[in-house]
Amino acid sequence: MLKYVFLSLFVIIMVGVGIFSRKKVNNVQDFFLGSRKMGPWLSAFAYGTTYFSAVIFIGYAGKTGWGFGISSTFIGIGNAVIGSLLAWLVLAKRTRRMTHELNVSTMPEFFEKRYNSKAMKIVTALIIFAFLVPYSASVYQGLGYLFEETFGIPYVYCMAVMAFLTGVYLLLGGYVATAINDFIQGIIMLVGIVLMVFFILSNPVVGGLRAGIQKLSEIPGDGPGLVSLFSSQPLNLIGLIILTSLGTWGLPQMVHKFYAIKDDAAVKRGTVISTVFALIIAGAAYFVGSFGRLYLNNTMPVGANGRPNPDMVMPIMLEKALPDALIGIVVILVLSASMSTLSSIVLVSSSAISMDLFQGALFPGMKKETVMSVMRGICGLFVVLSFLVAVTPNSILSLMSFSWGTISGAFLAPFIYGLYWKGTTKAGAWSGFISGFVVSIAGAVIYKMDAAAAPNIGAVAMLVSLIMVPLVSMLTASSRENQLDMAMPQLTKKVS
Repeated sequence: MLKYVFLSLFVIIMVGVGIFSRKKVNNVQDFFLGSRKMGPWLSAFAYGTTYFSAVIFIGYAGKTGWGFGISSTFIGIGNAVIGSLLAWLVLAKRTRRMTHELNVSTMPEFFEKRYNSKAMKIVTALIIFAFLVPYSASVYQGLGYLFEETFGIPYVYCMAVMAFLTGVYLLLGGYVATAINDFIQGIIMLVGIVLMVFFILSNPVVGGLRAGIQKLSEIPGDGPGLVSLFSSQPLNLIGLIILTSLGTWGLPQMVHKFYAIKDDAAVKRGTVISTVFALIIAGAAYFVGSFGRLYLNNTMPVGANGRPNPDMVMPIMLEKALPDALIGIVVILVLSASMSTLSSIVLVSSSAISMDLFQGALFPGMKKETVMSVMRGICGLFVVLSFLVAVTPNSILSLMSFSWGTISGAFLAPFIYGLYWKGTTKAGAWSGFISGFVVSIAGAVIYKMDAAAAPNIGAVAMLVSLIMVPLVSMLTASSRENQLDMAMPQLTKKVS
């Protein structure tokens, strides 16, 4: 009964925030950026809760913990240091300043102004919408598996309800509602993760930290590798760290938080808050996932299709380890993480079509009121498409890695070099787009969306793009000055 009470309260609060925030949304800038007035706490929690969703708690923690053991904790540490601390130090101030100077609100707009290319804007918008759909679907799947295990309700129905709820509060309040809900959800996540770690480690199946590590080491065959700090699969581990940490630098839903933060002082405080949040959430999630084998007697659960399903490891583990009262809190924890991620993805994807493609390219005379209506309509369409992909059986890890690898592979290098190096040419940016995109798509086709290979494919896509952009830019440097003068006259004086 407590589980249903917690869930009902959560839904009431989320919808209530959406209704409250509706009064603060008067135009597209309010809906998408919160008028660029977000403080450090709201911005940091929005970044952190967007970063971590059901994908990490259900898909990644269970699968990587099963495969890597204790060393999977390094993924969480990488998320905190590279994905949060360095991302804020390197990107936050520069992104905020440049988007103000160029008067842009989205990543496609940034590419258009920075490289003087409307074609780049259109391609970016299409990639964002198309490849954030599978990422969103992976979040729905993670929620569905947990709810099915906890409430005994078929996960398809659970996903449908979550899709509806996300659409309701996002359509009502836009980014203002998202940021306020993210703050509430972040607090729930922090409380829930601490309780989850305590109960999983103290359960007799584990018997405390020292006893749990000893039991892992005694598992036939894999035991020594599961307790090794450096892993028996170092290259695969590094690939996961690169994908899930450096990959955030090129994701539009993450960079979006830097557009909306109000000033440099807020950036400084937000950097610390975001890093601490990431270290607690990601570090703890991957750490407890490493004990999954003990709860399942070293036997991978089997899905409805008769095949091993690592996405079921954490739901079963949580159901066995936690008392009924705490199950409700942990369900809300995962739901909180997922709702914030979904709302950010939907918001960024809808803006790519309504603001960048429709108003920015196809119908430049579109009225602001029409843009708002189109954006809300695209939000609903994106939620439906994500749900349809989610009900098709796929590994959560595959969907998420494929999405992150393709988007970050295409955007990461052109974005970072565009921020810091005025020698980056249009041709160089296009080479990064194309090379990262092609490597990710080709890898997915060749390896048939294999979950084991997906993180490494995404990491290689990003690294190839990071090499191609400066290489091609230096080869096409003769056109650099004219391009900069046309594309960003103010920026060359004030920012670069």
